[in-house]
Amino acid sequence: MASFGNFVIAVMFLLLSHTVSDAIDSVDSSQSIRDGTTLVSKQGSFEFGFFTPGNSNNRYVGIWYKKISVQTVVWVANRCNPINDSSGSLSINSTGNLVLLYQNKTVVWSTNSSKQARKPIVELLDSGNLVLRDDEDRNAENYLWQSFDYPSDTILPNMKFGLDLRTGLKRHLSAWKSWDDPCPADFTLTTEYDPQLHTFPDGYIWKGSAKFFRTGPWNGLRLSGSPELRSNPLYNFTVVQNDNEVYFIYNLKNESVITRVTLNYTTRRRERLTWIEAEQTWRLYSSLPKDDCDSYGVCGAHGNCMIDESPICQCLRRFKPTSQEKWNSMDWSDGCVRNNPLNCTEKNRDGFVKYSDLKVPDTTHSWVNKSMNLEECRAKCLSNCSCTAYTNYDIRGQGSGCAIWFGDLMDIRQFSSGGQDLFIRMSHSELDKGSADYKRRASVIVVAVIGGVSGMLLLVYCIRRRRSKDRNQTMSQNGDGDRDGDADEDLELPLFKLSSITAATDAFALYNKLGEGGFGPVYRGKLEDGQEIAVKRLSIRSAQGVTELRNEVKLIAKLQHRNLVKLLGCCIQGEEKLLVYEYMPNKSLDSFIFDQKQGKLLEWPKRFQIICGVARGLLYLHQDSRLRVIHRDLKASNVLLDNDMNPKISDFGLARTFGADQTEEKTNRVIGTYGYMAPEYAFDGLFSIKSDVFSFGILVLEIVSGKKSRGFHHQNNGLTLIGHVWKLHREGNSIEMLDKSLRVADHNLKQVLRCIHVGLLCVQQSPVDRPNISTVVAMLGSESELPQPKLPGYFTEMDAVKGDSSSTKPDLSSTNDMSITLLEAR
Repeated sequence: MASFGNFVIAVMFLLLSHTVSDAIDSVDSSQSIRDGTTLVSKQGSFEFGFFTPGNSNNRYVGIWYKKISVQTVVWVANRCNPINDSSGSLSINSTGNLVLLYQNKTVVWSTNSSKQARKPIVELLDSGNLVLRDDEDRNAENYLWQSFDYPSDTILPNMKFGLDLRTGLKRHLSAWKSWDDPCPADFTLTTEYDPQLHTFPDGYIWKGSAKFFRTGPWNGLRLSGSPELRSNPLYNFTVVQNDNEVYFIYNLKNESVITRVTLNYTTRRRERLTWIEAEQTWRLYSSLPKDDCDSYGVCGAHGNCMIDESPICQCLRRFKPTSQEKWNSMDWSDGCVRNNPLNCTEKNRDGFVKYSDLKVPDTTHSWVNKSMNLEECRAKCLSNCSCTAYTNYDIRGQGSGCAIWFGDLMDIRQFSSGGQDLFIRMSHSELDKGSADYKRRASVIVVAVIGGVSGMLLLVYCIRRRRSKDRNQTMSQNGDGDRDGDADEDLELPLFKLSSITAATDAFALYNKLGEGGFGPVYRGKLEDGQEIAVKRLSIRSAQGVTELRNEVKLIAKLQHRNLVKLLGCCIQGEEKLLVYEYMPNKSLDSFIFDQKQGKLLEWPKRFQIICGVARGLLYLHQDSRLRVIHRDLKASNVLLDNDMNPKISDFGLARTFGADQTEEKTNRVIGTYGYMAPEYAFDGLFSIKSDVFSFGILVLEIVSGKKSRGFHHQNNGLTLIGHVWKLHREGNSIEMLDKSLRVADHNLKQVLRCIHVGLLCVQQSPVDRPNISTVVAMLGSESELPQPKLPGYFTEMDAVKGDSSSTKPDLSSTNDMSITLLEAR
């Protein structure tokens, strides 16, 4: 009888305190969730439980998509406090909070609800929100705690992102440190607003404590820094700014679509991704920052970033560089100052100049009043000596409200349309130049000198026409049968004196020689001010050199990106034609990856950073710059490394520009480097963004393997580097290609295999099968499942020989005159 009683007690205990085993969406205080069991939302959209990210051995508690084949985690509880075994459990404690315990005794993480429920329950909603509520509360949305208030690196639909001014709650994103570690990296997205000072709310991406990107404030229609943010087929969005809350929220137009906003530490971007079910992958929908003008404060105070200009930084009208010398060397950090400084004793004589289509300045030092009109706003600003600019708070309709700025105006950029008006304070002496009296005086002067000026213009025209004719004759003698653009176009760069370059390089001394490119040697030098430079000296014997130099100058002058080498200027004097670049102390990538000793200095995390950096540079060339540029000669020796081993794509002598609707072009003069050229380009002269992707794929495989594509020979099967990697991939032994110098290093196996896989996708035989570089960037920055690559180009040495023989014996059906650059040193 006693044993039967004990049995009943045991059964009652199990009924009162049991572990979740079935697919349910909630638990109460009598239940617990142990490692291996989960909660699943009612419609099966999301799952909550224990998981292990990447190659880590640690256990975390989080939420992920249930219906997606690739586990995509959207929220993590114990981000920096993992459990190292399967002893973790979740339960509701005596205070009504959800608690994560290690070995049933150590508290690892818990919710922080201060209000205790009578009947607490934890529920996973189909929105992906984990909520703690009172089951006896008739209002099911009266949450005591919710995961949406404490986001990790992801914003889901219907999640508020921003500030609750009543409670002081700040919802912000922080990127994962790596695929294996969800602990917050020093890369965050926040909303900043000071309710005491009534500042203009603004959004920022931070890298550590430094501002990295700014969205611009909400102006009633859009974010000031994102005029392209408008109605779209994917989602609706709302920005709320009132006395209680400041937040952004979006909801889907089609609930069957799966999309998320995430902060990616690898790509250094805020990305919107959409799940493509047919491809079983996440596709990049949009990302920020999108170009160099999105880099915070790139042009300094009162500088105006204009992405379609060269250089991109210009002083605002009626401003001048603080340091002309620095500005000329493209160091814009000191910004600009007014031509005529403001004088506080004459503040009532000051006025304002209107600037249109701007991203308004950083709002850290601002003040907002929603009830003022624009005229009242002007008077308010004029009455305060520290006020430097004003505009409408809300630009809808005729505009309303007042926003004013104090001190320097930072992080301004120009848009072609969709920007905002800004009224900047000027001294009365500057305003006189725009007054009616000034215009009348100017008209008298113009009438008086118009005759003389007309004569001078006619003389200048004749001289320029004669010079233009002479230059055209010179260019035709150099035989440029495949030239883009006008040979007479201005180079738009600072011109260096030959004497300065000669002195900087010690008369092009042999000990200063860095290497030899396809069109001449490259020398190291130091200018009088101490700045180190790299000088590309065009070979006098090069028949193609003038064209390539002019092409390189015109292109790079219009391109600005952290992963492109910076062109400082040029020198064209007599037979000397020189390009002056920023000096890269670590030289080129090939000097590391193809050298056994140097290769050991380049461990896997740095190699992966280089791969991602080159991909971002190529993305800028193909998509984000104002020109669509095809590089045509991407290779290891054309990737330079700065002090921090950050990659910069160089050598644009062979580059070509495409129109917005142009997909490919055919040339009769194939120029490039054997081993990197795509098959369709080498054999048929067809080049496109996909031929650059092929070269990028080769580069990725070289970085991973430490072996050169050109000249690689596998002794057993005669395969090329591509063919050998393909064979190993098919056998499931891709890791065998890893550079031997990395085998003893602490590298990420999953990341290495993913890079090899992406490399093979890039070198597929057919251009149609290769991904765009934007897709490549997304692949490198995510863990989504990758499609299987098809047969690559140049599979065997015989394929490669065909390409090589074409340089001397072209196919009879082709008119291509191939000229393949074999020199790789710099």
